[in-house]
Amino acid sequence: MYLVFTEKIPIDEIKRELNATGLSEEAIEELLQVLSIKSLTKLEEILGGAGEAIADLKQLFSLAEKFGYSDWIQFDASVVRGLAYYTGIVFEGLDREGKPRAICGGGRYDRLLSTFGGDDVPACGFGFGDAVIVELLKEKELVPEHSLEVNNIVCALDRDLQGVAATVASKLREKRQSVDLILESKPLKWVFKRAARTNAQRLILVGNTERQKGMVLVEVLSSGEQYEIKLDELSEKYLFFGSTFYDAHALWTCLIFEDSANYILTLQHNILS
Repeated sequence: MYLVFTEKIPIDEIKRELNATGLSEEAIEELLQVLSIKSLTKLEEILGGAGEAIADLKQLFSLAEKFGYSDWIQFDASVVRGLAYYTGIVFEGLDREGKPRAICGGGRYDRLLSTFGGDDVPACGFGFGDAVIVELLKEKELVPEHSLEVNNIVCALDRDLQGVAATVASKLREKRQSVDLILESKPLKWVFKRAARTNAQRLILVGNTERQKGMVLVEVLSSGEQYEIKLDELSEKYLFFGSTFYDAHALWTCLIFEDSANYILTLQHNILS
């Protein structure tokens, strides 16, 4: 990413707008010539080196060289930001090929906070568009592939049981289990398709029959095995892996592991000990 200018308005339109301000043709040509400069040294030759703007730019490029990223910035006198609160150098960041448009843009603003009632604080910032970044990553084939996977799908089989299903989901999330909570009135066929799309490990059904017994139905989707377990034990005491249930408190130390292999090894070690 580097500093550059992307022309947004045709040059003829710029000339017409400058003519409307009363500038002569000669002044307009001189101004456009200055705006086309890509060398800070050349700009200094034309404008002189006494101005504050030139001094700030020279300091910026000097610091960039010392920090080792001078190859990543390029002077462009035509860069203009459309907001009036900037008080110093402005910039735009683009892909090195200069397309499709600015990834980000910003600059120095020392008096922005006072416009909202605060004290003046020197600051520099920028805004960026996620759409441009995504398109750039797609073009360079750098968009990472993330496969969606959840530990549990929790589904209420009756509208009156949505609150119970939400409680089950909350308790599982407290145990660091990922949960896809379905509160819509959907047929089971739809629920199983959703489970397949999200690579869910388990399906937890909250139905009236099980609820009357204070239980929920758990199906391990990889094997099709089904179990009924008390609601309190599922949400407060137990975590479950595959077709076996384990005491969550005894296994608390294994929750710090992210790698699945380490997770299982630690799990087995705690059980055997």
